[in-house]
Amino acid sequence: MSKPKIATASLAGCFGCHMSILDIDERILQVAELVQFDKSPVDDIKKFTGRCLVGLVEGGCATEENVHVLEEFRKHCDILILLGDCATMGGIPAMRNMVPLKECLEEAYLNGPTVYNPGRVIPNDPELPLNLDRVYPCHEVVKIDYVLPGCPPSADTIFQTLVALLTGKPLDLPYELIKYD
Repeated sequence: MSKPKIATASLAGCFGCHMSILDIDERILQVAELVQFDKSPVDDIKKFTGRCLVGLVEGGCATEENVHVLEEFRKHCDILILLGDCATMGGIPAMRNMVPLKECLEEAYLNGPTVYNPGRVIPNDPELPLNLDRVYPCHEVVKIDYVLPGCPPSADTIFQTLVALLTGKPLDLPYELIKYD
């Protein structure tokens, strides 16, 4: 019997939640015994190779590309889990939501104190992802099954969640793993 597949993605965030996945350390071998990694920066597979049991997503949706990736994860994953505050609330990237997008781009590329842009051009190459009007938390784009809060969630939280889901045991995270006070 083949192992269930797991996929991971990083949207608009810092990649810290993937670092927490790597911080599982040697326990990653236990996870590897239970699953096969599919589309993920962990194994550098760029496209889904089939249906995945679990999709782990970090980061919010700041671009059309982020939305597309998230929609693909929802389509290909039975269980979709958000990792971290950027995915659940927009995090630091969502600080730009207080300022209109046009003003953000002008400050970044035209008017910022350290900007050198003699052509006064805001990048607009068709290869660049189109920025959305604001940064959206993932649950505003697709249905989400589980959320692991934190910035980032701890390796222990991610490990215990994966093992419970993959072994069919109840997900019962102790308060110490989900408290942020």
